[in-house]
Amino acid sequence: MAEGEMAAVSRECLQGLDFLHANRVMHRDLKSSNILLGMDGSVRLADFGLCAQLSPEQDRRSSMVGTAHWMAPEVVTRSPYGPKVDIWAFGIVTIEMVEGEPPYFRETGAMARALIRQNGTPQLQEPRRLSALLRDFLECSLEPDEERRWAAQELLQHPFLSTAKPLSSLTPLITAAKQLREQRRR
Repeated sequence: MAEGEMAAVSRECLQGLDFLHANRVMHRDLKSSNILLGMDGSVRLADFGLCAQLSPEQDRRSSMVGTAHWMAPEVVTRSPYGPKVDIWAFGIVTIEMVEGEPPYFRETGAMARALIRQNGTPQLQEPRRLSALLRDFLECSLEPDEERRWAAQELLQHPFLSTAKPLSSLTPLITAAKQLREQRRR
């Protein structure tokens, strides 16, 4: 994906996360397979099976739920966490858009959680290939300290999103992905 296409997907996903978080809901299993792209370029968040409703009395959770490779450090250490776990997971999705898979994808879930606990922010394979704006966007999303990690509302104001192409620019990518999937089935 080109950076403008990544920015378009990012903007749409962050709008969805901002809506959820404003309504005190954490997704807790955000990953690429839970982001649906329509043929018109529409972007939708899906699979709310692990979401958690927060309340003024309970605004944190500490259960280890989600998919290992997308888990935030506070989840793998079983520390109390809030909605910014979704922002970390979205940062990992952004790495997927850049590199084709999340960090530690070739590792087991247990090993991935250990590496997240040990290493904090994952390293990009070729960071110099990315614009300074995208690298900064990733740093804001993948800040290991939950308090310093940006919220969805803040990320929606990040300059990287101003580079977004129209959603219709995603249609050729979706068509190509469908064709590739059909070829693999044969």
